Amino acid sequence: MRAIAERHADGVRRETVLPRVAVHFGTMMTKLAPGVYEPALCIVLQGAKQVMIGDRILRYDPASYFIATIDLPARGWVVEASPQQPYVAVSLKLDQQTLGSLLLDMPHGAEGQTAGFAVSAVTADLLDPWCRLLSLLDTPEDAPVLGPMHEREILYRLLKGPQGGVLRQIARADSRLSQVRQAIGWIRSHFDETMRVERLAELAGMSPASFHRHFKAATAMSPLQYQKTLRLQEARRLLVTNADAARTAHIVGYESASQFSREYARMFGAPPGRDIERLRSTGVDDISEAA
Repeated sequence: MRAIAERHADGVRRETVLPRVAVHFGTMMTKLAPGVYEPALCIVLQGAKQVMIGDRILRYDPASYFIATIDLPARGWVVEASPQQPYVAVSLKLDQQTLGSLLLDMPHGAEGQTAGFAVSAVTADLLDPWCRLLSLLDTPEDAPVLGPMHEREILYRLLKGPQGGVLRQIARADSRLSQVRQAIGWIRSHFDETMRVERLAELAGMSPASFHRHFKAATAMSPLQYQKTLRLQEARRLLVTNADAARTAHIVGYESASQFSREYARMFGAPPGRDIERLRSTGVDDISEAA
């Protein structure tokens, strides 16, 4: 699998001819890179990576897989990589429609807790369809017919595994996790606006107390922390493109430039001006990173 992935790697991340499948590659360890992780499965074929979500840090390597079932503002960094043994990983975005159709053919199972991410042990049953799916990169003419079959088997193995309960939740519109996802969709579209938790709870169909509890269980953040993380990540992206700090603060929803500077420094380790100068001095032009 690693050899196939390396043959088709091109830079840090490359979308492949297989729908929803990407190859990740790097020859050195990296610093924390912020980004929004979309619902996806990531399997490391060589090296190791860590991700910080809220106040939790998870590590995944060839013995484990990382799965996100909701959109998560996070910071990831490669902790094992070298030119001799590069970091190599593959990811598959989770398709809710395929998950839903699989559940129609499977016995009813228990739903898991409202958790939006996890790391679990890789099994031979999961690697087998992954290997067959990746082999289609060498025979792309077979991908339209065989790709959906292998993807379906991968999702089936996930549903049978320790994260199956959570995956069942995202395939059901009335589950707690799906209700939290509705609120997350609103926050992502309106992160620069004033947010009322009561309004989000109403969108999710929960009481404010229940919504806050399930939201934090899913994201390891409160709704306000989630919004703040999105704001500061977008601010950093704008600043790298030569945007003015005061104007950027206003664009992402801050009324106070001093508050923006304090919260920015708390997240990225330096005030906006110094942080961006540091990024430019190291030649960084892309500050986002996916799983």
